[in-house]
Amino acid sequence: MVSLQKSHQRLVSCTKLLTTYVNQGCHHQALSLFSHMFSSPDIALDPFAFPLALKSSAALRLPDAVASIHSHTIKSGLLCSPFVASALVGAYGKCFSINHARQLFDECPQRNAAVWNAAISLYAHSNDIATALQLFELMDVAPTASSYNTIIAALAESDEWPSKAIEFYRRMRCSGVKPNFITLLALVPSCVQIGALNSIKEIHGFAIRCCVSTHAHLGSTLIEAYGRSGSLISASKVFDEMPERDVVAWSSMVSAYAFHGYAEIAVSTFKQMESNNIRPDGVTFLSVLKACSHAGRADDALKYVDVLTKHYGVEAYSNHYSCLVDVLSRAGRLHEAHKIIRGMPVMASAKAWGALLAACRKYGEVELAEVAGRVLFEIEPQNAGNFVLLSSVYAGAGMHEAAEGVQREMEERGVRRLPGSSWVISQKPHCSN
Repeated sequence: MVSLQKSHQRLVSCTKLLTTYVNQGCHHQALSLFSHMFSSPDIALDPFAFPLALKSSAALRLPDAVASIHSHTIKSGLLCSPFVASALVGAYGKCFSINHARQLFDECPQRNAAVWNAAISLYAHSNDIATALQLFELMDVAPTASSYNTIIAALAESDEWPSKAIEFYRRMRCSGVKPNFITLLALVPSCVQIGALNSIKEIHGFAIRCCVSTHAHLGSTLIEAYGRSGSLISASKVFDEMPERDVVAWSSMVSAYAFHGYAEIAVSTFKQMESNNIRPDGVTFLSVLKACSHAGRADDALKYVDVLTKHYGVEAYSNHYSCLVDVLSRAGRLHEAHKIIRGMPVMASAKAWGALLAACRKYGEVELAEVAGRVLFEIEPQNAGNFVLLSSVYAGAGMHEAAEGVQREMEERGVRRLPGSSWVISQKPHCSN
C-alpha cells in the first residue's frame, strides 16, 4: 500500500514538472523527463503524461517519437482516452500529414469534443476552412467554445469569409455556448475588415456584460478597431476606461489618431506615454512616423527616429524606414529619402521605392524616378502601376519618346495594364510660322 502511494506521489510530482517544461517551451527537457518516467519501474504512467510528451514531440517535429508514443498507447489500451487521442491527432497533423491525422481521427474508438476540436483545428490552420466547417457540422457531440473559436478565428483571418465569422459568433450565442475572451479577440479584426462598426459595438457591449472589457489585450484590439472604423470617440473612451494601459494600448491610441490624420494629438499622446514611463516598441515607432507623415513633419520624423533608436533602443525595420522615406518624399526632400534608402541596414521594400517614385512624379525629378522605377521593375515585375508612374514622370518632363519606351517595355515583359487605365502621352502641337 505504501509503495503504491509513493509511486503515485512520484507520478504526480513528475507530471507536474513535465507540465512546467512543456508550458515553458523546454521540450527537450520534457522528453528527457518523459523517457525517464517511461523507463522507471516505479512509475505507472497514466493518460495525462502522454499528451504532454506528444505536444513536445510535435513542437520539435519528431515523427519517430510521435509514432513510438502512438505504438505504446495502442499496446497499453490508452488510445480510448480522449486526452491521448486528441493529442495524437494534433501531433500527426504537425509531424506527418493531415491525411494521416484524419485516418487516426476516423479510427478513434471514443471521440469527445476535444478530439473533434483537434481535427477541426488542423484543417482550419491549413486554410482548408471548407473541410473544417464540414467536420464541425458532423460533430456527434455538443460543440464547445473551443469548437466555435477555431472556426471563428479561421473565418476572421480569411480574405473571403470575414462576414461569416460574425454570423458564426451569433450562431454560437444562439446555441447556448457562451463566447469567451478568445472568441472576442478572434472576432474583432473581421469586423474591421468589413467595416462593421455596429458589430464592433455589439461585441464591445457583450465584453462589458461579461466583465472582460477591461482586459488590456482586448482593450487594445477594440481601440484599434474603433479607430480604423472611424469612431475615434469610442476608441478614446475605451482607452480612458482601461484600468491599466500597457505599451500595446498606448500604441493603438497613437495609431488611431495617426490613421485619421490627427498628427498633433498622436504626438501628444506619445509624449503622455513617455511621461507615464511606458517604454515604446516598434509598433509605437511606426505609429509616430505615420503621424508625422500625415502632417508632413519631416524634421519631427527624423528626430523621433533618432530618439526611438538611440534613446530607447528600438530597432528600426523595413516598415519604419519605408515610412520615413514616405515622409521625406512627401516633403519634397527626395535626395534625403534616396540617401535613407541607400543607407538602410535592411533591403529596401517596394513600398519605400514606390513612395520615392510617386514623389518624383509630383516634383518632376526625372533622374531619381529612373533609379526608383528600374529597381521597382525588378522587385515587382508584374506591377503595372510602376510602369505607369515612370511613364508619367517622363511625359510630365516632355520626354515623350522615353515615356513610349516604358510602354513598349511593359508590353514586351507581358505586364498587364491596370483595369480601367490608359496611356496618355500628351505632346505640344507644332507651331507653324
